[in-house]
Amino acid sequence: MLIIMELYFSRGTITIHGDIRIPNTTWDERSRTFRAMAVHYKDIIDYLKASGMDFKDNVLDLIPCPELQSSVVLRDYQQQALDAWAASGRRGVIVLPTGSGKTVIGIKAITLLNAPSIVVAPTIDLMNQWRSRLEEEFKIEIGVLGGGEQDIKAITVSTYDSAYIHAERLGNKFALIIFDEVHHLPAEGYRHIAQMFASPFRMGLTATYEREDGLHTELVKLIGGKVFEKKVNELAGEHLSPYHIEKISVGLVREEQEQYNLNQGIFSDYLRKSNLTLKSPADFQKLVMRSGRDPNARAALLARNAARDIAFNSTSKIEKLADILKKHRESRVFIFTEHNKLVHRISRDFLIPAITYRTGGKERSEILERFRTGIYRAVVTSKVLDEGIDVPDADVGIIISGTGSGRAFVQRLGRILRKRQGKEAVLYEIISAETSEVNTAKRRAKSLR
Repeated sequence: MLIIMELYFSRGTITIHGDIRIPNTTWDERSRTFRAMAVHYKDIIDYLKASGMDFKDNVLDLIPCPELQSSVVLRDYQQQALDAWAASGRRGVIVLPTGSGKTVIGIKAITLLNAPSIVVAPTIDLMNQWRSRLEEEFKIEIGVLGGGEQDIKAITVSTYDSAYIHAERLGNKFALIIFDEVHHLPAEGYRHIAQMFASPFRMGLTATYEREDGLHTELVKLIGGKVFEKKVNELAGEHLSPYHIEKISVGLVREEQEQYNLNQGIFSDYLRKSNLTLKSPADFQKLVMRSGRDPNARAALLARNAARDIAFNSTSKIEKLADILKKHRESRVFIFTEHNKLVHRISRDFLIPAITYRTGGKERSEILERFRTGIYRAVVTSKVLDEGIDVPDADVGIIISGTGSGRAFVQRLGRILRKRQGKEAVLYEIISAETSEVNTAKRRAKSLR
């Protein structure tokens, strides 16, 4: 048989040795070959097979893999998610709420393929959680790429940062690549991971598919589109704890209201005089860029931040928080804030342990373990526990300040939804009345619809 074309992997790309141009390739004058990003590998192979052309595929150089067996039993919706992914060519994104068991779907996908696989996670904590779970299920040593380790095995876990650094070298070593918290992938830089890996099979896992900047549309090209989704309300009661949300509006004290109105007025006046509307994060980013050359824009942004700070940190919120903590003195409570300033104030005033980005891994683990065992009944945090970290069961969540991000809202709600006999979770939102927080709360609530 005459081979008219040969394919090779080269530093995150596919080189095609032959004189026939095929889709997704461009001519590379330096190598005198057609070349494509490795993400197009499966499409190229499918095209060549459908065209009946003779070719030799030298792209994948998979790591030898032992027989993989797992005792994982999927719930009905988890099996539906895996089936939908398999039916979509074993590519695509699965969207399920925090606490609904996305990890076990990934494990079952690895078992189904029985092939070398890499799991990419945004943080070292998440990477280590995957490592522990995979070792528990497969009873083999798991490779690690991140946190100072570079040990590549048939099943490997990695951080996004490390996968990006080593993609040129490892992009043809795994048949399956799983992106946990896949909403991070479209970000500039991280998307190159998916582009430089030739892995024909791809899975994305997330609690929230959409990004406010609209870049989630890039996932269709990088990994496949959304193939399955269940929202919190569809799983609450049977697979997650039943819950209810209580929105509590509190007024600013007179001095706070006066300062809020003054600063918000400066910001609103600038937008009106400049004929600007802020409908998206991109619009706000344009304003930030303008502030670098326009003193009035800078003054408006500073005034906006001052107004938000007043609304987030109002005296009335602290008083209402005290009432809620008293009401739920027997419950386990997570308190969520937007900024560390309020975290430290609550921690100091109520003698509640705090977790911020500055809290070391050992201290954070100790706090969460004491929360798990009941030594601590409440923990206050900024954004650290929004995503990824496996946290103990809680009954009550209190959002005392936050953005309009639907993703953060769903993730914070998910922190209190671990099912337990007789449990009904409650999420409180404390909102400063007659401030921009009212509309902010409305925006994030849309994520549950």
